[in-house]
Amino acid sequence: MLFSVIVPVYNVADYLPKCMESLLRQKCQSWEIILVDDGSTDGKSGALCDEYAAKYPELVRVIHQPNGGLGAARNTGMEDAKGEYLFFIDSDDWIADNTLSRLTEEIGKTHADMYVFSFRYVSDSGEKPAESRPSGSASDVRTLQSTPDMLLDPPGAWIRICKRGLFLDTGIRFPGRVWYEDLCTTPKLFLEAKSIVQLDDAFYFYYLRQGSIMRNSNLRRNLEILNALETVRSYYAEKGVLETYKPQLTVLAVDDCCAAAQRVLMADPKAEFLPEFLDYVRKNYPSYRKEPMLNRLGKKKLILLRLLEGKHYKLARTLFRAANKLK
Repeated sequence: MLFSVIVPVYNVADYLPKCMESLLRQKCQSWEIILVDDGSTDGKSGALCDEYAAKYPELVRVIHQPNGGLGAARNTGMEDAKGEYLFFIDSDDWIADNTLSRLTEEIGKTHADMYVFSFRYVSDSGEKPAESRPSGSASDVRTLQSTPDMLLDPPGAWIRICKRGLFLDTGIRFPGRVWYEDLCTTPKLFLEAKSIVQLDDAFYFYYLRQGSIMRNSNLRRNLEILNALETVRSYYAEKGVLETYKPQLTVLAVDDCCAAAQRVLMADPKAEFLPEFLDYVRKNYPSYRKEPMLNRLGKKKLILLRLLEGKHYKLARTLFRAANKLK
């Protein structure tokens, strides 16, 4: 079997049908869909999963488990999967109709450990342009060693497929009950993969809905990005390659800490924990200001960094609000 598409499900009865419709339109001869009902409590989502399994018994399987979070649900699906490649799809998102057929074509050419593709953000107000920061040319077979800047690519598990063995052979798993589980995991996969192919296609549609990390009002949980960054830093240190990838890891830490701090200050510039984001960077990457690659962050992010360094949180919010109004 070529693909195992793993869909964690938790109280998403209103969104799962659109996701499943996009999957059922795929033209693929060798695949399966694993719906992992992660202890849904809405009285609908688990039953909806069972309905799909009953209607498409040769394609869809369901696993019901106590709630363990997105990462735990992905791990459950991974352990039960039969496909050579794993495709993790969030249950409120969907994919293009030609996704699996195109991936099948590419696998036939290179049979890489990982394939990465682009995505589009979609909200109730419309669709945004494709989002991607690929490192290297499309369709080139690469590794982290040959293209270290891929550490700065988006970490989302849903914009890549990976060989199941890449997880099983290394012991890499998603953490449960945390935010930023992709940031915890994807950089480790980059390091372990022996071949990675970047595709130009925008296969994935990411639906921005209330309750997602990007819109969640539980501000303090944004600090979990520091745990994710430390997980990655520690992994690279254990593997003896921390210094090799220090420039990229430095920029990654600054970029993600700035992004998380911006989410917080836009909601509450008086949040007492705002300094902790930059404190992490200063502690673990004390020479970050001397890193030439920092310019890759762009003018807007560098301005934010300067404001965070000076603790000018209210000014930062005012400037970014004004910039958003001008768009």
